[in-house]
Amino acid sequence: MTGAPPEGTGPTDPAAPRGGLEYGIQLPVQSQSTLYAEPWETDAGPADLVAVARAADRAGFSYVACCDHVAIPRRLASAMGTIWYDPVATLAHLAAVTERVRLLSHVAVVGLRHPLLTAKQYATLDHLSGGRLILGVGAGHVPEEFETLGVDFASRGAVLDECVDALRAALGPEEYPTHHGKAYTFEGLGQRPRPAQPRVPLWVGGSSPAAVRRAAVRGDGWLPQGDPRDRLPGQIGRLRRLREKAGLAGRPFTVGAIAEPLYVGAPAWDVGRRALTGPPEALAASLREYRALGVDQLQVRFRCRSRTELTDQIEAFGADVAPHL
Repeated sequence: MTGAPPEGTGPTDPAAPRGGLEYGIQLPVQSQSTLYAEPWETDAGPADLVAVARAADRAGFSYVACCDHVAIPRRLASAMGTIWYDPVATLAHLAAVTERVRLLSHVAVVGLRHPLLTAKQYATLDHLSGGRLILGVGAGHVPEEFETLGVDFASRGAVLDECVDALRAALGPEEYPTHHGKAYTFEGLGQRPRPAQPRVPLWVGGSSPAAVRRAAVRGDGWLPQGDPRDRLPGQIGRLRRLREKAGLAGRPFTVGAIAEPLYVGAPAWDVGRRALTGPPEALAASLREYRALGVDQLQVRFRCRSRTELTDQIEAFGADVAPHL
């Protein structure tokens, strides 16, 4: 082996007894940053996205995930690209062509939109999908997006805090939700359909101290921003301490992590120094280390040269690696 050492049925608090490690995937094609997109994705489209989502569904993946950017400024386009599918439209499309896999926004920059608008979109998605939504939220990092949409970039953290609280109300069981805050206030306004789930899981993304605190005290889970393995114990320990201080210890909470790039088997091409490769049992042994660190769900991404190679890797992971997790 080379490289560095969905919402489920029962997410747990970091201090609670641990079961199996769940696994999900950030979908290709729908976002094409040069940091992770494979060359074949440039010419890919909806049929490829559907094929990958269906493969993940068949292979027992907990979730498929989609990113969120409204528009990319020219100064960042060479690194980030400008291909960023809308998460609500994309996840709704994929809901109609899959059966059981959950649908994660990783992450929705909810501060760019009024919470009632966000709630309307995602409640409808949860309703149409039969309760498969996981709403991942984050603060965002592109100032021009905020400025163009008339939202103050500097106060995005405080706005996100309030958005989480407002979305709790707006995605709850009440037809006429109520929220009174500094940035948003609403009551007496009915929204149907309601979500199919009694409580939509809300996972908070980001690895800054503010993001970790937000996840601990406001979220149902944490989506780190690529923390390496050696940084996870400190982050998870901080989550635990914050939740204990807030009186939340023991309540359901899902700790996430993003694995190194993977390739099941022995690649016949250069998959990069950081990629984990090897036989299924060896890959599983490496990934089980995440569970020992306190991780509940692991987001995986595979090195691949085509859609077919990717779906083959997904199938191999589900059949040969996942049983050992």
